[in-house]
Amino acid sequence: MTEISPTTARGALPEGTVTFLFTDIEGSTRLLQLLGGDYGVALAAHQELLRTAIVQFGGREVGTQGDAFFVAFASAQAAVLAAVEGQRALKRHAWPRGEPVRVRMGVHTGEPVVIDDDYVGIDVHRAARICSAGHGGQVVISSATEALLNRKALTSIMFEDLGSHRLKDLDHPEHLWQLTANDLAAVFPPLRSAQPPSNVPRHLGALVGRHNEMDDLRRHILDDDNRLITVTGPGGTGKTRLTATVAVDLLDRFDDGVFFVDLSSVQSADLVAPEIA
Repeated sequence: MTEISPTTARGALPEGTVTFLFTDIEGSTRLLQLLGGDYGVALAAHQELLRTAIVQFGGREVGTQGDAFFVAFASAQAAVLAAVEGQRALKRHAWPRGEPVRVRMGVHTGEPVVIDDDYVGIDVHRAARICSAGHGGQVVISSATEALLNRKALTSIMFEDLGSHRLKDLDHPEHLWQLTANDLAAVFPPLRSAQPPSNVPRHLGALVGRHNEMDDLRRHILDDDNRLITVTGPGGTGKTRLTATVAVDLLDRFDDGVFFVDLSSVQSADLVAPEIA
């Protein structure tokens, strides 16, 4: 994670409920080697583009170091708008030698303590870790931020549920969302989190009307006395979708991971164990 130094004060820091935006250039060392003397030009343009978006939406620059920003907003809505506008500006820009500057962004809301014109508290670290988990061009936000947003007013922004993720050095997993727009990239590799391994298919959208079944399945899975749980029902009623949804929800409870094994083509019970192995 990039170390960020305090900037010169530009007005009082927001207090109370504050939304943090962390940004960081992906592959800055590689970019420096590719661009050579033009790297300084690209870096300055990156700073100008992001600062314009930050100021436009009322952000307070808390710290910066070349390829990274730490910004505070009094409004979660303003923070995500600044992040998306910053990504749009970066995408539109004509970069030296045609090498785009790709910036990862993380947004989180909390109630930090202000000491000596700086923020102290776990929420600062959580926001930084969310940023570090993302990829260049990606905006990732926490559930704390998502809960404060007026989605109806964010008509050009789409939300993708990324599920629960463990972040480096933090005790509790964080439910994360990705912000996308029609004019921005929407497909990225898996987050670089401390997530247990899994190949369970993730389905877009919420599973509606199965809350009781999901609660029962979770309870049985978390019961140490159970080693095998069978879900039965007619074909096409959503058994796989139900079990996959619960498996993803419980991923953080199993350090060795949760896996999906397709047995639909297996014709003999003798082949089940080898297929799973």
